[in-house]
Amino acid sequence: MGTRVYPHERFRGVYWAEINGARRLATANLARGQRVYGEQLIEYGNVEYRVWDPYRSKLAAAILRGMKHLPIEEGSRVLYLGAASGTTSSHISDIVGPDGMVYCVEISPRPMRDLLTVCARRPNMTPILGDARNPGSYSSIVRAVDVIYQDVAQPDQTEIMLTNIRTFLRGKGHGMMVVKARSIDVTRDPEELYTEETEKLRRENEVLEVVQLEPYEKDHAMIVLTLPTNKFGGFLEAHT
Repeated sequence: MGTRVYPHERFRGVYWAEINGARRLATANLARGQRVYGEQLIEYGNVEYRVWDPYRSKLAAAILRGMKHLPIEEGSRVLYLGAASGTTSSHISDIVGPDGMVYCVEISPRPMRDLLTVCARRPNMTPILGDARNPGSYSSIVRAVDVIYQDVAQPDQTEIMLTNIRTFLRGKGHGMMVVKARSIDVTRDPEELYTEETEKLRRENEVLEVVQLEPYEKDHAMIVLTLPTNKFGGFLEAHT
């Protein structure tokens, strides 16, 4: 049946790859010939694509679960909190392209070693060894951003997100936060936690949607938000 690649019907920079009758998400590989996590590479129309695994990337899982808003696009500047070894952030690198930037914050030295290798092959990714609880520690590196993407397994992950939004998100910017219910409270119902964390974010932001990620990720949800239209971004807004 062969292979065919065509654009996603909703999100620019995201593609469908039909491979022998099976349809998979994909992005156009910015670092041609390079894999990040063993993903399949596909050559189609003189472009190399990377198959995007929803069991390895919560952003891919959210797209397959019907997410309606993906504010990351060509040219976007993205602050990625909890980048780990670079699986999802490398696909974001593909989407934003050479005119965009992905600032990758990771606190753990072991995944940072893998992340450094990924970033060395991708000039639009900047690795930052730092604590997302202390955005001032990387404010000399990070410019005001269009999107903050957070995948941090901490009980105070919403407070971490809000602190970075206040510091770095420009006016009309967006946030994407992966809620890990079991990291917040293993004894409580995940849906109650999704609602609770969403309400915390809603006090200062407009929540656009909440997408649960099962069956790809158990007890996880993606919250997508934007700054209210009457609210300015972080203190770096004047320096964009």
